[in-house]
Amino acid sequence: MTQVSGGGAAGQELPPAAVDEDVFLAERRTWTPLKIAIWTTIALLGGLGWVMLALVRGETVNAIWFVFAAVSTYLIAYRFYSTYIENKLLKPDDRRATPAEYAENGQDFVPTDRRVLYGHHFAAIAGAGPLVGPVLAAQMGYLPGTIWIIVGVIVAGAVQDYLVLFFSMRRGGRSLGQMAREELGRVGGTAALVATLSIMIILIAVLTLVVVNALGESPWGVFSVALTIPIALFMGVYLRFLRPGKVSEVSWIGFAMLIAAIVAGGWVAETEWGQALFTLDRVTIAWGIIIYGFVAAVLPVWLLLAPRDYLSTFMKIGTIVLLAVAIIVVRPELAAPAFSEFAGRDDGPVVSGSLFPFLFVTIACGALSGFHALISSGTTPKLVEKERQTRFIGYGGMLMESFVAIMALVAALSIDRGLYFAMNVPASLTEGTVEGAAAFVNSLGLMNVNVTPDQLATTAALVGEESVVSRTGGAPTLAVGLANIMQQFIGGPSMMSFWYHFAIMFEALFILTAVDAGTRVARFMLQDAIGTVVPRFTDTSWRVGAWICTALMVGGWGAILVMGVTDPLGGINTLFPLFGIANQLLAAIALAVCLALVARRGQVRYLWIIAVPLAFAAVVTITASMYKIFSPKPAIGYWAQHFAFREAIAAGETSFGNAATPEAMAAVVRNTFVQGSLSILFVSLAIIVIVAAVVSAWRSVSMGGRPELEDPVVPSRIYAPSGLIASPSEKELEQRWTEVAGDRARAGHR
Repeated sequence: MTQVSGGGAAGQELPPAAVDEDVFLAERRTWTPLKIAIWTTIALLGGLGWVMLALVRGETVNAIWFVFAAVSTYLIAYRFYSTYIENKLLKPDDRRATPAEYAENGQDFVPTDRRVLYGHHFAAIAGAGPLVGPVLAAQMGYLPGTIWIIVGVIVAGAVQDYLVLFFSMRRGGRSLGQMAREELGRVGGTAALVATLSIMIILIAVLTLVVVNALGESPWGVFSVALTIPIALFMGVYLRFLRPGKVSEVSWIGFAMLIAAIVAGGWVAETEWGQALFTLDRVTIAWGIIIYGFVAAVLPVWLLLAPRDYLSTFMKIGTIVLLAVAIIVVRPELAAPAFSEFAGRDDGPVVSGSLFPFLFVTIACGALSGFHALISSGTTPKLVEKERQTRFIGYGGMLMESFVAIMALVAALSIDRGLYFAMNVPASLTEGTVEGAAAFVNSLGLMNVNVTPDQLATTAALVGEESVVSRTGGAPTLAVGLANIMQQFIGGPSMMSFWYHFAIMFEALFILTAVDAGTRVARFMLQDAIGTVVPRFTDTSWRVGAWICTALMVGGWGAILVMGVTDPLGGINTLFPLFGIANQLLAAIALAVCLALVARRGQVRYLWIIAVPLAFAAVVTITASMYKIFSPKPAIGYWAQHFAFREAIAAGETSFGNAATPEAMAAVVRNTFVQGSLSILFVSLAIIVIVAAVVSAWRSVSMGGRPELEDPVVPSRIYAPSGLIASPSEKELEQRWTEVAGDRARAGHR
């Protein structure tokens, strides 16, 4: 029992800070007839879904089976596998105070309601990856991507997110780089730190590139997305000063404002002044996002980051659930094959490279993502109230992102295959015209595909855009697919343009929340790195240091973003493979650090939980890196492309391949040099870290474990339930806290 310190009467005895362990576990293990019936139904639905997808395949497949297979598998994995990891490997203790409680400073360390934090964490991790990767990988058919997204997240992606979040929380919210430095020694730690910082720059740059491609020359999209910034600021002030704790209330207000922003965007886009002010080219939009990234990363977390993330999550999860319901009601038939013509080839027009290993790096976020490890060791561990909540937030948050990826895959596959390729190949192949796009797609020789210029023009008119040709980046394709399904569910064809721009805002919110959270995390990491030389930088509340480090990181990803926007070969087509490889290399680094941390605990029996996904990620990413570095095919290898264009320039050519001018050729030479050099750097650093982690783990195992490097135990003086829905014993304890200390005794309101 602890004493009140600000929650109730001075010296008054508080209830326990956690439900008794035996009572908590007994509730979880109790099986009633109703529970048995529910889980049996879930298992049968999931099994039927998988049978229909993998075995009973005709010329078409109904999208409803994707929903059943995914949701059932996620529920079983969360209930059983994540519980196994919690009980056997991590063993959380809610009697211990988290960093959010014992280091609370009102800015970076703030005890946050688990529902709000779930929203913040999900919004931060769910960027472009789960939207773009599945859309690009749809080129190879629906089955490989579906299996990787669902199975990969259960055994790899969600495991990584959960473990990194837990270990960072136990170490005062330390970053992945800090934990690696402490665990792997000077060489391994330095390599991990350099790798995370450099990879982070690429990841954020590609995330922002997707937004730029989606909003380019779209006044409706630019206006609506821009309005989300003042809406988020209003929500932050509302929750902080006007109506503290009224999360549901401000959520409905924010949602109403979002819908109003979308509708107003349509009106503005039809006016002359709206066209003049908000029809922006891609370079201008890129600079606008660069400025936004800096401002968002230096503002207090409660003012913009947390409310924007929660607002985004409200829309993200709501939209995905609505899309799932629409799929169940509409039951669209997908004409895409399980394995397409490009599954066994390496010359795909959307993504170059064979199914192995490039499928597994194209679909990065949604199955496994190293970017998540930076969020899980960045902002989130500094905000979590209780240790047991890490399972709900870490493992559960990643499962929701995986479902986003499945829905993105279904939406992309639901549109006409000819339209899919016309939208996703670069303008250099389609000439940017409906006639050129139709001619190129028809030349691919795809079965039952014959796209016409009129079909492409009609689609553009239906969604309220000038053109849909070569709208690369995946986001516009997903928007068309979502709009096509939703108009059959609500509104009919006349609502296509509304649903399209609703989806564009949905995607932009997804990505921008990852940009601002990612930039803030990158700033933390850079401050840690500089702090080894200039200790003052380790103080994250020091404004001068925060501004300097934020400017450096924004400058880094901003430069790559501008390079991608101006890339003659289509920035997303050349940068996304590097993004995927870098992301998965970072995941391998995170899993390697977790392997060393678990081995330090002496838990040899459960090392397989980490070793299996680590081995797979290492093999896939190193193999993909070797292809990008050494492949003699210019479409795959960065250096092969670099030297081919350089030789053409030396020979006096004024155009070559997809570059129509000497300036474009020079840009390709410059860009491929940067991309090829980064590929070598990333894979080299990752190998060093993995080897260092294996050596550290072996040393710990041989010694039977080593002393923990966790922060000292501080008794908790707050209480909160562990999951989304409180159990009976948690509700009872919560009521006792309310009776003794009132609502303000809850975390974040003390």
